[in-house]
Amino acid sequence: MVQEIAKKAIENKAAELSELSRKIWENPEIAFNEYKASAWTADFLKEEGFDVELEYAGLPTAIKATWGSGKPVIGFLGEYDALPGMNQNISTQKEASLEGAPGQGCGHNLLGVGHVGAVLGMKAAMEEKKLQGTIIYYGCPGEEVLTGKGFMARGGAFREMDVMMAWHPSTRNEVSLGTMTGLNSVRFHFKGRTAHAGGDPHNGRSALDAVELMNVGAQYLREHVTDDVRLHYIITEGGVAPNIVPDRASSWYYVRALSREAVVETYNRLLKIAQGAAQMTETELEVEYLGGCYNTQQNKVLAELIHKTMEETELPQWTQQELEFAQALNEVSANYDELVAKGKVPEGMHLDTLVGPMVCRDGYGSTDVGDVQHIVPGVFFTTATNNIGAAGHSWQITACSGSSFGFKGMLLAAKVMAVSGLKLLEDPSIIAAAKKEFDQVMKGRSYQCPIDDDTQIPRP
Repeated sequence: MVQEIAKKAIENKAAELSELSRKIWENPEIAFNEYKASAWTADFLKEEGFDVELEYAGLPTAIKATWGSGKPVIGFLGEYDALPGMNQNISTQKEASLEGAPGQGCGHNLLGVGHVGAVLGMKAAMEEKKLQGTIIYYGCPGEEVLTGKGFMARGGAFREMDVMMAWHPSTRNEVSLGTMTGLNSVRFHFKGRTAHAGGDPHNGRSALDAVELMNVGAQYLREHVTDDVRLHYIITEGGVAPNIVPDRASSWYYVRALSREAVVETYNRLLKIAQGAAQMTETELEVEYLGGCYNTQQNKVLAELIHKTMEETELPQWTQQELEFAQALNEVSANYDELVAKGKVPEGMHLDTLVGPMVCRDGYGSTDVGDVQHIVPGVFFTTATNNIGAAGHSWQITACSGSSFGFKGMLLAAKVMAVSGLKLLEDPSIIAAAKKEFDQVMKGRSYQCPIDDDTQIPRP
């Protein structure tokens, strides 16, 4: 059976895939600095017979790796960037090998390599059965700052696909039809005038006052936006000494919402608040727009395909050592007891052992996968790679992402995507139905890249 060929090919490459993932885990690189990860991934795919394009779409750490010919064209979205400050050993206590260093606190070492496994599985089956079609692995940098795929799309990426698949490490084997938020990222820089804060404060114009007044205005804005909107910020610069009126101060905002339209509307109102703060303090305002992303847009046809395939695929068997490690993590988790108390997790379950039912649950995090899902029909799903009580972007996820059960969940995802891709080749009517649904949902709208031509690709 063609699907068994794919699964067997992934199993035969399991040790090499896990080793590549481990190497990326041991050498974490933050957004747009993934030089080692992208090079190792590109070399691996070249050795497997893929036509590999480095520095794709103008991004130094982006990859496009292609195999096959003709239609349909099926794409897979890999990532490999780490998070700042998330360094962690494979330990049941918070314990960094290098304090303050980056770490794979979102499991992207698994994510990138899981998609590599998927294309290897599809290639093996397509070669043996002489199946027509093209598979593309996209190595996508900078997902953690939510602009990598937007920059790639601005450079012309993704339009060649008929459909796309994306997977993410998680605590659950799950497909959700819910929406994750779109986002705008922006820095506000205020410039004032220094003075002695005690001796002649009247001569100063405080940039920090402008930042603080803007933040107050943002708090009042929260009452007058739709429930799906999220605003959060940090102050990145606020002066150098209490006795000097700060002439420079800056803040960094994220604006999120469940639709791109709501993101833009709220962002425009936030700009007015920033302008008002500058006027009130007689300071100058510079707006540094860093880019944004779309909300996700799950294709139900493809989601049902992935869910059915996951139900048909043998799940990983956890060893006693893996279960004990996960239990020890759950015992120090901030979430686990609450999940059990609310009946969301059976007591005693420390690693997911089931495929959950299809759900429709909105998520208030963001991913730039949403950009691609507004270009072509796409699906996004999760498999269990973390202890069930692990919080997002936590040291526990870093620990799990370098563990054996992290690799097992990664290989499950690779099999699910490879088999689902082969089903699309065998039954083109699924792709036709996915495209029809996509057109109906878009209602004549087209993707408008949220990253303008003036926004520069971040450089090291």
